[in-house]
Amino acid sequence: MKALIAMSGGVDSSVAALLMKEKGYECVGCTMKLYANEDIGVCNSHTCCSLDDVEDAKSVARRLGMPHHTFNFQDKFRETVIDNFIDCYEHGKTPNPCIECNKHMKFDELYRRAQVLGCDKIVTGHYVRIRKSDTGWQLLKGLDATKDQSYVLYNMTQEELANTEFPLGELAKSEVRKIAEEHDFINANKPDSQDICFVPDGDYVSALKRFSGREYEPGDFVDMSGKVLGKHKGIVGYTIGQRKGLGIAYEYPLYVVALDVPGNKVILGKNEDLFSTEALVENINWIDQADDREEFDCSAKVRYRMSDKPCHVTRLDKTTAKVTFYEPQRAITPGQAAVFYDGDVVLGGGTIIGR
Repeated sequence: MKALIAMSGGVDSSVAALLMKEKGYECVGCTMKLYANEDIGVCNSHTCCSLDDVEDAKSVARRLGMPHHTFNFQDKFRETVIDNFIDCYEHGKTPNPCIECNKHMKFDELYRRAQVLGCDKIVTGHYVRIRKSDTGWQLLKGLDATKDQSYVLYNMTQEELANTEFPLGELAKSEVRKIAEEHDFINANKPDSQDICFVPDGDYVSALKRFSGREYEPGDFVDMSGKVLGKHKGIVGYTIGQRKGLGIAYEYPLYVVALDVPGNKVILGKNEDLFSTEALVENINWIDQADDREEFDCSAKVRYRMSDKPCHVTRLDKTTAKVTFYEPQRAITPGQAAVFYDGDVVLGGGTIIGR
């Protein structure tokens, strides 16, 4: 059996490669070049495509006696991830680029490359699990709840799950670092990346301007009755739930509660105005295609860094659903994902388009 290991240069994918070698697979390492470092305005060791990261991946591959390739996917990454990132912000949405990257790059472009190389499996360092059930393949949360990454992988299909391995799904991060140290990996204590890879300094507005070549017009901050409270610096700089950076002194704390893109207005309100029990979700990928229930109870999360909460799902068609939470949720945001769970099992997920 032959496996293609997606190696970012970090400790997780390096240990994933080691574990596959120990299982007896013939392993081939690869690193995806997704952008030129000069395009993002910064070059450091905390993004997944820097020169240091490629060298770290090659170092581990050499140590494990594996061949290593660097694949240039810059054009596809620009088209499917960066352009979507720009479009979402310009239309008042808050995207999650990691979801698009996993969908289009790791389990599309890389999957096809694995087939060309004659590989039976794609392997990544995600903290999730795969299980075979009576009706097909299931995606499950990683056992380390602090590292679980199932939220960003809900787009996986039955075919992709059947041909993928996630060796870290049953491990804690501390165990992974220990394994790397025991094998003297160069990246054993390398910090995890904290930002979106192509926005390594966290300055989303500057990144949007750099990639789009556009400046964004100032407009009005207004309250929920339409009263003008001040001027904003461009609607792309704000997201639902935001409090910091508004620059407005008021009698109570103000938060972004909505974005009026046609009117170029940022609508502000109180924290309690952010809570809602409903979300409308589109472009849903249901992992178990045999599950055709029109209505059901489950749990869902509407942000990566939150726990899933009990809800009721009503399917409106094959890829659209209304979600009703049993308790109000804060800052349900268009552009983010709603991901559905039955315990540890990922049922599917889609993009929030409204409340």
